[in-house]
Amino acid sequence: MKKILFRKLLLDCLVFFLITLFSTGIIIWVFQAVNFLDIIVEDGRNYLVYLNFSLLNFPKVISKLVPFVLFFSFLYVLSKYELKNELIIFWNFGINKLDLINFFIKFSLFIMLFQILLTAFVVPKSQDLARSFLRTSSYNYLENFIKPRIFNDAIKGLTIYSDSKDDLGNLKEIYLKKGSAENFQITFAKEGRFKKIGNSQFLELNFGETISVINDKITNFKFKKTDFNLSNFEDNTTTYKKTQEVGTLDLIKCYHNLMNLNFLKINENFQVENCKTDNIDNILKELYKRIIIPLYIPVLILIASLLIFKSKENTNYLRYRFFIFLIGLSTIILSEMTLRFINEDFQKNIKFFLIPIILVISLYYNYLSQFKNIKIIK
Repeated sequence: MKKILFRKLLLDCLVFFLITLFSTGIIIWVFQAVNFLDIIVEDGRNYLVYLNFSLLNFPKVISKLVPFVLFFSFLYVLSKYELKNELIIFWNFGINKLDLINFFIKFSLFIMLFQILLTAFVVPKSQDLARSFLRTSSYNYLENFIKPRIFNDAIKGLTIYSDSKDDLGNLKEIYLKKGSAENFQITFAKEGRFKKIGNSQFLELNFGETISVINDKITNFKFKKTDFNLSNFEDNTTTYKKTQEVGTLDLIKCYHNLMNLNFLKINENFQVENCKTDNIDNILKELYKRIIIPLYIPVLILIASLLIFKSKENTNYLRYRFFIFLIGLSTIILSEMTLRFINEDFQKNIKFFLIPIILVISLYYNYLSQFKNIKIIK
């Protein structure tokens, strides 16, 4: 009977947790995907790039929601059990509260390992894959990112300005500038339009003039019609891996090398992007976010479990439940705030690493104390 009751409680918590997690995740992901429309509308990339980039950001959304949704789910289910007198069934069948707490701790460790797997391996890989779609894609819809009366510089080394654009894509009063500050070329044209020949894209310009400045020498020529080749330009998308996109094992090896440690045997040819001394803070913060913050999950489960020590018959039950919610919410905020204090000094960081462990021990000791007091009263 004990196993059946535990299984029923766990199933209710899991079902509510998964439904809440994915429904909330999908809602946030949809809003985020709308923002990603800029990839098509402004950067002129195709729909497959947008779709892949958006979908690969879903694991990141889920990983951010897990701690809060898990805490809220346990708080809600335990409150529901108490309000429907279902917790009394546990006590009537001889299940003591400490057994229930131990059961919750074992389950929280499983969720914690899942969260570490998600944040340390799945999310960085999905972020890297999402970014790779942008790195390897090209502007398939160049006409989409040209906005009238706005200097468009999404293409590296090229600025395009148009006074107006009609429904057919014809541009009026066009200004183009390419090159550096010292050597550059400026082209003016009364009208123009984009065209594609094979895999090459051009901007067909009519009635204009090109001014070139090379080594302080100025040359210019006028034209009635010319094609400006856009295929040789690159976009301004970041081509290197950001720290959040680097694998966890690579970050650990990078920190090991930068700090001249001798714990691991690392290939001499090992290289990873952003592995620089001035980036140590970001590397440690990323590792802390992936490995240490998930350790707060058992803390949140233990906080939610405080509900079992007060009956709904108590006049302060609603206030007590709201107080527990605030404690859990504050713990989540604390876990995120400590991220700001992580720096290259590993010894100073240890106290932040120990906070979730200390909280778990303190909460469990509190449970043991309350359980002993209950026995004494009986």
